[in-house]
Amino acid sequence: MKNLMLTLMLGITISFAYSQKPSPELLNPENHTLVLIDHESQMAFATTNITIDALRNNTAMIAGASKIFKVPTVVTTVAEESFSGPVFPEIEEFYPKATSNYIDRTTMNSWEDVNAHKAITSKGKKKIVLGGLWTSVCIVGPALSAIHDGYEVYVITDACGDVSVEAHEQAVARMIQAGAKPMTAIQYLLELQRDWARQETYVAVTDLVKRYGGAYGIGIIYAHKMLQH
Repeated sequence: MKNLMLTLMLGITISFAYSQKPSPELLNPENHTLVLIDHESQMAFATTNITIDALRNNTAMIAGASKIFKVPTVVTTVAEESFSGPVFPEIEEFYPKATSNYIDRTTMNSWEDVNAHKAITSKGKKKIVLGGLWTSVCIVGPALSAIHDGYEVYVITDACGDVSVEAHEQAVARMIQAGAKPMTAIQYLLELQRDWARQETYVAVTDLVKRYGGAYGIGIIYAHKMLQH
């Protein structure tokens, strides 16, 4: 009986110890690079699988999250001056062009651009998180290329857009088949926060959600207001 009790206690202790270790599949502020690709006016004009309002809010969510948690972030554009136009103001809010070293390309696949590839891989992170326009071209290209080169790739699907629902969905399916991991903007933010007891980022995170989190943000505004009574 004594040995049985000791075995049970040891089992419980091991179980609690292991429960404190999150999966290495989860993102944290130190283990990945965020790449924002071609969130530009011209690319947005033809995007139809998601409303532009939702796309802008979701893009703001991930840009703001990466800023709050100090995630290494690369902003890259395609033909900014000659065709595609400026990036969304929601990106400029967190990563101003004047100080953020945007990388402009001619290639549709960022992985094939020397400067973009160097900026992404020089961060030294084996996980790469992608969001941008269009899903079937400018996201599929670097996603498949990075996977081939041994990187773990995550795609924030609701911060991506394409010319049709089918184009977007088939691109996501193709990337998943190759090993990419899909996620959403809210999921990205909350995966970085992970614990509401982390007070150093709590206010910034909830303020970001209040501004760009849609119904979730309204819920937080309501809760904070009612808790004041």
